[in-house]
Amino acid sequence: MTLRIAIDASKTTLAKTTGTEYYARALINALIRANTRHELHLYFRDEPPADLFPQSPLVHYHVIPFKRIWTHLRFGWELWRTRPDVTFVPAHTLPFFFPKRAVVTVHDLGYKHFPHAHPARGRFYLDMTTRYSAWRAQSILADSRATADDLTRFYHTSADKIAVVYPAVHGLEIAPVLPNHPALKDPYFLFISTLQPRKNIATITEAYRQFRKTAKNPPNLVLAGAKGWLFDEAWIQGEGIHHLGYINEADKGALYAHARALVFPSLYEGFGFPILEAMMCGTPVITSTTSSCPEVAGDSALLVNPTNTDELVQAIHRLHNDEVLWADLRDKGYKQAGQFSWERTAQQTLAILEKVGMKK
Repeated sequence: MTLRIAIDASKTTLAKTTGTEYYARALINALIRANTRHELHLYFRDEPPADLFPQSPLVHYHVIPFKRIWTHLRFGWELWRTRPDVTFVPAHTLPFFFPKRAVVTVHDLGYKHFPHAHPARGRFYLDMTTRYSAWRAQSILADSRATADDLTRFYHTSADKIAVVYPAVHGLEIAPVLPNHPALKDPYFLFISTLQPRKNIATITEAYRQFRKTAKNPPNLVLAGAKGWLFDEAWIQGEGIHHLGYINEADKGALYAHARALVFPSLYEGFGFPILEAMMCGTPVITSTTSSCPEVAGDSALLVNPTNTDELVQAIHRLHNDEVLWADLRDKGYKQAGQFSWERTAQQTLAILEKVGMKK
């Protein structure tokens, strides 16, 4: 049976991507390559670049511009008009009204764990739409076991509806030349993601300040990422601390590869793409014992309690001083990153779409 699969591709045309946009773009790309018989109808709010996705006679583009509430009004109406066999939304939010069956990806429920780290309006919208999507979808893809457990805990979602389908990361191009910035001339510790409270920036910078007091020839701490909600200028103050701002995809590989280690003790992650990106680039990782971080890192990183500054200071010291440990984590990281692939993610997702779409 050939299915007509509608996919919300609206996140894939944004110029500056976070994890959600990266996931949507990478998974749709992999789905197109994996699909051999179904019609894939991609719905965009903005005109996509011609080379955004691979060419395929099974892929159909639909550009449906709309200024506000695109998902619930414009996309939802298009689904009523065309009535696909199954709708797939790779980012939390299903339209409030649409026909037939659906599959949705829920990336994380961080707003439940750290409500004060989100704007009140944004937190209300996330809670409302995720609760609705978890109820309305016939199947839910969770980025991790941690997210799957949160869906059951907070929304009482049946475990039978949830499938843990791990994302992956693409190989990053490692340019021989780093972005032109004085902080990058020597080895450095790196944090990369949006700078917001949930990412634990205050603890990272405080631990670095303590590390710097006793370390011999301490490397810089480089914070790479846009300023997020509740950003505090005090986070980036202090000797050796440098904020680069948003980093383009073309520069990320070199930034990871030349770092001494990734310091990523996030308070909560639905998946944690930087962990795998760093490992793929041969960079050891310090990350959290909480949420999905241990699932992604396995035994290939130093795990710390993200609320314990002393533990983080000790971990930074270890990777600064211990060359044997550093090399061991680098080698383990390569192997751990190799266990995740977009091809596998796409095959698992396609199988779920087929199961849902073919069910009478």
